[in-house]
Amino acid sequence: MKKPGYRRAIADYIRKQAKPPDKFSHQPRLYHLAKQLAQDKPFDDDVLYAAAWMHDLGVFVGHRPEEPAALARWDHLGYVLAAAPALLQQFGFPATKIPAVLEAIRTHMPAGQPSAFEGLLLRDADILEQLGAVGILRTASKVGRDTRFVCFSDALKTLQSNLDSLPGRLQLAAARSLAERRVAVLRAFVDAAQEEQAGAEFELPPEGGGMA
Repeated sequence: MKKPGYRRAIADYIRKQAKPPDKFSHQPRLYHLAKQLAQDKPFDDDVLYAAAWMHDLGVFVGHRPEEPAALARWDHLGYVLAAAPALLQQFGFPATKIPAVLEAIRTHMPAGQPSAFEGLLLRDADILEQLGAVGILRTASKVGRDTRFVCFSDALKTLQSNLDSLPGRLQLAAARSLAERRVAVLRAFVDAAQEEQAGAEFELPPEGGGMA
């Protein structure tokens, strides 16, 4: 079955805008994973597709501020909610479905409370993307290029936080089932990383201190 032209337009746009370029792969993975979670229950595939592809527009270089102080205050969610309607209309996306896309995007964060099934699919899938091998790769890739991740210990703290807080936020039974292996992979990695760096903490000597 031929897909509507607006789907190709959305994907082409995000492919061009996703910078750094490795941020692009998250969108097709997220859409595929969210569909898996539906387990044959009915949902609006157009809404889920558009929300999955558009939800991170505000984190791309060129759409977010680069000055550290401004970036720390940046509301990437507010940005995409403001920008998405005009873009979706430009792509030929059904106008009557745009509010549902925005609502799914608005509630996709772990603390969100989705009001529709599409939003719940997107939210749980996005949580799963922060666990397992993919979650490790996505977090580690930010070291040195994201102001939150100066060194690998920053990434490790985030991975530990994800491990501690995210699995319990999953609402769908299918998501909790898929999370089991991902949590095991992430836990094994975090434990190994902490073990390998144990005792290697380094403290700078006092100002003017001599060499031993």
